[in-house]
Amino acid sequence: MIKMQVIGNLGKDCVVNTVNGKNVINFTVAHTEKYKDSQGNLQEKTTWVDCAYWTDRTAIGQYLTKGKQVYAEGQPEARSFQRNDGTPGASLSLRVREIQLLGGRGENTGGGSAYNSNAGSNYSSASSSAAPVPAASEITEPIDDLPF
Repeated sequence: MIKMQVIGNLGKDCVVNTVNGKNVINFTVAHTEKYKDSQGNLQEKTTWVDCAYWTDRTAIGQYLTKGKQVYAEGQPEARSFQRNDGTPGASLSLRVREIQLLGGRGENTGGGSAYNSNAGSNYSSASSSAAPVPAASEITEPIDDLPF
């Protein structure tokens, strides 16, 4: 099995289609990497991944809007083709098995929600029942006392 994971922003709102009686959610994720070239100049490279999420649970589609940051995982497919001008081209697509909403530009969301086609409950959100972390001023134990 080959598995690919992508974190990036949606390039446009998703499209929900029905193909041969099955629902598919199509969306495009842009992943941008920044790096320095051999001369030390900052460069930027964006890779676009076409995603197809075959599922009967299309309710997540309303949240897959332009600019939202997502994590998508699934099986990659690389395709080569010939452009109209005769030059060769290639595209990268992903058959999504799991998707997680991470947020969007301008949102202050610390967590996200997962949507997994293989899980029994299929939709879960980040839990807020975790115990709060005490502030440094609330710790009364000596700091230099190591437990081992």
